[in-house]
Amino acid sequence: MSINCFFENIESFILNKNIYSWISKAIENENKQPGEINIIFCSDEHLLKMNIEHLNHNFYTDIITFDYSEKEIVSGDLFISKDRVGENAIKFNVSFADEIHRVIIHGILHLCGYNDKKEEQKVKMRERENYYLGKISQKPVNQKRSD
Repeated sequence: MSINCFFENIESFILNKNIYSWISKAIENENKQPGEINIIFCSDEHLLKMNIEHLNHNFYTDIITFDYSEKEIVSGDLFISKDRVGENAIKFNVSFADEIHRVIIHGILHLCGYNDKKEEQKVKMRERENYYLGKISQKPVNQKRSD
């Protein structure tokens, strides 16, 4: 198991000291095993280029997840836009740290097999996000959003 964080052409910032154990416990709670996971923080422009190149989507997004999981071993790359997370934190009136945690766990849940294309999938994804956010913040989270 290896969880790594990188900063691609942006200034680094401090993450919650429990982030790695929180991610591992979330994966294990989903009856999976953590494998190689890379979290790459980057700019809006960097992620936009990736979105166009890899997904043919010409719009900004907060995260792109590349899933390399095999069977029960969860592995992948999470590319996260620091710019978009900052704007969404303001938009949804939450702290930058809370929004970073939400986006990270969103990507981890994708790696665990959750989808969010249909409305019922979005509801389940949001429930799981809120559950795990409560674990890292030690406060109950029940945030309703429309992204």
